[in-house]
Amino acid sequence: MTTQLDLYNGALLHCGERFLASLTENREPRRLLDRVWSANGVKTCLEEAQWNFAMRTVQIDYDSSLEPPFGYNRAFQKPDDWLLTSGVCADEFMREPLTRYRDEAGYWYADLDTLYIRFVSSGLLYGMNMNQWPDSFREFVEVHFASKIILKLSNSQEELDRVEKLREKLLTTAKNKAAMADPTSFPAQGTWSRSRNRFPNRRDGGGNTGNLIG
Repeated sequence: MTTQLDLYNGALLHCGERFLASLTENREPRRLLDRVWSANGVKTCLEEAQWNFAMRTVQIDYDSSLEPPFGYNRAFQKPDDWLLTSGVCADEFMREPLTRYRDEAGYWYADLDTLYIRFVSSGLLYGMNMNQWPDSFREFVEVHFASKIILKLSNSQEELDRVEKLREKLLTTAKNKAAMADPTSFPAQGTWSRSRNRFPNRRDGGGNTGNLIG
């Protein structure tokens, strides 16, 4: 079970500092880490990639109180926990990606009445649920926090460069592992392809869906 204190102490390990006994300990490292936490330090890390452990899919109906002055007919307000869009679709199974929409100022704009959105969420049951974090992401967050405080603690540019280099390495590792955890999927079919697949006994292999993605 990962806690905020565990996260802080993981960051201090990379800074070569003594661990905290509690989140109320009266030491400068704790105060500095509090500032990073309060400045949405974890959310900054969640915005770095399409983390599957933080994914949430929702159905959103258009906002009837808002009428766009031009362009698309419908406006859809983004959820409060939205951080990064993974997919905008016209169907609940996320099989029909929507390409005709606009993302602007806290809203999506489209011509449909309902959208299905998959996104990285900062909700307590999603991205901010530290118990769901894989080790690779937790380690990345710890080093991110360390990179924000180590110059203040060490007054050493060399130490900052070391930690920032490690941060990029761990981010790459976490992204690669997240990509490997994604399920294999098929490419979206066009109208012609779906029509051919209605006749699976055709001699030309009409039932073949093509190459896999993943």
